[in-house]
Amino acid sequence: MTQQYNNFERELGWEDTIQKDSEFVLLPDGLYHFTVVGMERGRHTPNPQNPGKLPACPKASVSVKIVANEGETELRHNLFLHSSTEGMLSAFFAAIGQKKKGEPLKMDWNTIIGKTGVCKIGHREYNGRTYNEIKSMLYPEDVDYTKVLNQQPGQAGYQAGQF
Repeated sequence: MTQQYNNFERELGWEDTIQKDSEFVLLPDGLYHFTVVGMERGRHTPNPQNPGKLPACPKASVSVKIVANEGETELRHNLFLHSSTEGMLSAFFAAIGQKKKGEPLKMDWNTIIGKTGVCKIGHREYNGRTYNEIKSMLYPEDVDYTKVLNQQPGQAGYQAGQF
């Protein structure tokens, strides 16, 4: 069977019937296993009225899926390709099992889809609403797997990239 028959996501027509409601899942703060499901290349352009500290630079918008008791959610995490955020880039590639602490790594964005790791989820407030936010990606050796909130039975021996 071809992939198109196994993939239930599809383009909708203008007169198609729709049914599925949007279900927002707010996860409790904590550590979660995630799977990288998408990535878009873009560019960070500072706001001229409030430029902040980060200058214009390339940006990777990584989409990660988290499946927990509360439900399934997909989060976007921006990674800025700038020397001031190199530690965050290293943490991301380490979390998905591609980088070791203290060792250099040539980033290969073409290999990240399907990779897994652990991240720390927190909340942010915007316009009076609370949203999930990835606070950090964790190096596998820094994860206390007994504290991961979406730990599944039989995953006690989990290692990055093998979830």
